[in-house]
Amino acid sequence: MKTINSINQINELTKNDFIDIFGNVFEKTYWIADKAFNSKPYKSFEELHFILIQVYENSSKEECLKIFNEHPELAVEKKLTEDSQKEQNSVNLNQCNDEELNEFKNLNIEYRKKFGFPFIIAVKGKNKNEILNSFKKRIKNEIGTEFNEAKGQVKKIASFRLNEIIN
Repeated sequence: MKTINSINQINELTKNDFIDIFGNVFEKTYWIADKAFNSKPYKSFEELHFILIQVYENSSKEECLKIFNEHPELAVEKKLTEDSQKEQNSVNLNQCNDEELNEFKNLNIEYRKKFGFPFIIAVKGKNKNEILNSFKKRIKNEIGTEFNEAKGQVKKIASFRLNEIIN
């Protein structure tokens, strides 16, 4: 992941470079970066952050569901973006024992069946047990509650990723 040190660097990016750098802030959702590009020049990193979040917040329910479904299933997904792999590895989801792996696998299946999208949680700063406990708790939610929770988690993940890019 490329890091950027000044707002001028961002303002000088071509559209392709901008999308290349910011396109995975929202997992595999390059159209958000594409829309945000049109708001250049930015006065500050905070303004860029605000605009990216606003594009997401103004997304339709259908667009949000598409974004949700771009997220990988925890611990069991084999094809991960570089960002997702780094995030999941940072909390050792790549080192689950057989029992943990089975628990994640079963919860992922049950959750997707109930809600129609994968369980989404900003894993940064959490451990496997916290993630599993949250999974077990949230799977009991009603669809509206869980949709809103997933939407908030996507926003947290995006903020973490954006902060890693902007140094």
